[in-house]
Amino acid sequence: MKSRPRVGPLAAHANDAQAGDVGAVQVDRLLDDRDTHIIVCCGSGGVGKTTTSAALALRAAERGRKVVVLTIDPARRLAQAMGIDQLDNTPRPVPGIGPGTLDAMMLDMKRTFDEVVESQASPEKAQQILTNPFYIALSSSFAGTQEYMAMEKLGQLYRDSFAHDGDASGYDLVVVDTPPSRSALDFLDAPERLSSFLDGRFIRLMLAPTKGPVRLMSAGINLVTNALKKVLGGQMLTDLQTFVTALDTVFGGFRQRAQETYALLQADETAFLVIAAPETDALREAAYFVERLSGDRMPLQGLIINRATLPDDVSLTASAAGAASERLPDAPLTAGLLRLHADRALLVERQEQLRDRFAVAHPQVPTSVVPALSGDVHDLTGLREIGRLLAGA
Repeated sequence: MKSRPRVGPLAAHANDAQAGDVGAVQVDRLLDDRDTHIIVCCGSGGVGKTTTSAALALRAAERGRKVVVLTIDPARRLAQAMGIDQLDNTPRPVPGIGPGTLDAMMLDMKRTFDEVVESQASPEKAQQILTNPFYIALSSSFAGTQEYMAMEKLGQLYRDSFAHDGDASGYDLVVVDTPPSRSALDFLDAPERLSSFLDGRFIRLMLAPTKGPVRLMSAGINLVTNALKKVLGGQMLTDLQTFVTALDTVFGGFRQRAQETYALLQADETAFLVIAAPETDALREAAYFVERLSGDRMPLQGLIINRATLPDDVSLTASAAGAASERLPDAPLTAGLLRLHADRALLVERQEQLRDRFAVAHPQVPTSVVPALSGDVHDLTGLREIGRLLAGA
């Protein structure tokens, strides 16, 4: 696999890039690079990650790539914009795309967990796990399961597509739309959290009667087990012990696959894009993402600021427009237009200050600004326009 230059916070170590000389995100270059196999879009909620992910995937497909876009955002906007009735855990082709191809899917956390169990255990053991009430609860609602399964699904897509020494036999690009807010990076921690859960003291206690030397069946263990039976009930404790014992037999495969995917996220074939809005909170979150990705040695490719207000081709300043509006009491329409211009000019100035502040704090992060559109994106035409703007056209 060819190594491509890193950008962002890692560039100072990898390329000796000079601060202030990074420019905008080279979107088309990134999409056209056949050594880029994964693009991860992360950021806080409400900044346009889903739309950006879909637009990037569509643009890549129409430039000849074989693309699948995976969303783990519960919103249904992605399916609607792509003309698909419903997204699920199976990739669905988006019609009318060429010369490449585009499939879309939405993570089904429970189904993905089931697939992992079925692939790691014998049919009898898998059935034992899948029907256990504790497994059903864990796979549906346990904290961190969604992020772990997002990592697992990404690994599945990659392994299915690049099973032959890096030659793409399926997709050659996977675009991942992450959950909102800081949980978007929780999938980086998910393997360790699941390890801690299964390696914890309570879980070891549940396993004690079923593994290890007979001496573990001490009076102390029996005392605790009897106490738990009184609290949980005999059948519930039996179900819990059965679940933990069964899951313990396949956990090694869980951990190994997650570690492989984590290493994949650090590889040169992966690119992270941080998505933000020109607002104080969103850019503060973007700074968190940049610093976290840098700390974890993840290949950041830049920041995309969506829905920005761009200056008009008018030299009239906000203060001049405001002063002029006050001198026109007999022309309310003109005065109102001048006040609107003043408000817009102040908004442009405030957004530029926020972007400048981010650039000063993170001078090696390429940044692209996408202007706000007049309406919502709800079809392929709108996604193509977003893709064109992302590419700086």
